[in-house]
Amino acid sequence: MNKVGIYYAYWTRDWDADFIPYLFKAKELGFDVLEVNAGTVATMNSKEQANLKSAAADAGISMSCCIGLPSTSDMASSDPDIRKSGLNHLNSIADAMVQCGITRLGGIIYSCWPAKLDGRHSTKTQAWDWSVATMKEAIRKAEDHGLTYNVEVVNRFEQFLLNTAEEGVNYAKAVGSPSLKVLLDTFHMNIEENSISEAIELAGNYLGHFHIGENNRKPPGTGTIPWKKIINSLEKIRYEGWVVMEPFLKPGGEVGRDISVFRDIMPKIDLDEEAEKSCNFIKQLLK
Repeated sequence: MNKVGIYYAYWTRDWDADFIPYLFKAKELGFDVLEVNAGTVATMNSKEQANLKSAAADAGISMSCCIGLPSTSDMASSDPDIRKSGLNHLNSIADAMVQCGITRLGGIIYSCWPAKLDGRHSTKTQAWDWSVATMKEAIRKAEDHGLTYNVEVVNRFEQFLLNTAEEGVNYAKAVGSPSLKVLLDTFHMNIEENSISEAIELAGNYLGHFHIGENNRKPPGTGTIPWKKIINSLEKIRYEGWVVMEPFLKPGGEVGRDISVFRDIMPKIDLDEEAEKSCNFIKQLLK
């Protein structure tokens, strides 16, 4: 059965956090994976990285990491110096992943987040070409260290380059590395795809990581996403990767600001209890 995980920021208001308590919390609630912030991992010193790796082993839980690169590391920029900064940023994340025992990276690692096309003084085709060329350089380190990079397909209001599964697959094909896969997310697919199931099946073997959340970013099982159809499509393509839920419920702090959470989406709930229910819901479907 696929490993099921949760993103640490479900519990936090800021992106930087001490991940160790959430490793044990996630395990206690029934999860197999905790997804952490790649940017934070890359700024840890070697002792902190070793402690995180050791804590994950003690908790008996795996880790993946995710990031939306900042504009200063935009690999689709018209400025070659900014693209070089993006390359260096990804390489530093890869080094940190190795030290922490993490093998999977996902997110907007092909450009920056958030990003509009307006004001970039370039076309989408130009941005695409610059991003692919830079990723071809960046992916070499992933290949050397046995890492997998998963480019996340997100909605048009957050990014302009990869909005559909088809665009994600075409990007992966253009880079042409077995270490470069696609990350699909049910929240974003619900906005952009004609059919979530067809999008999953189109991705096929290129699907390397899968984010789940409801239409309104609530935990799976509480909204309108067609979960049985989605699980059937994952089974159809024989997806064996990880399934990580990424709910965002609480306003405030950096997380609430950046994810545009302006109200308490599920007031008066116990976050742990709701996460555990959702974990059980997904695991039952995956059986």
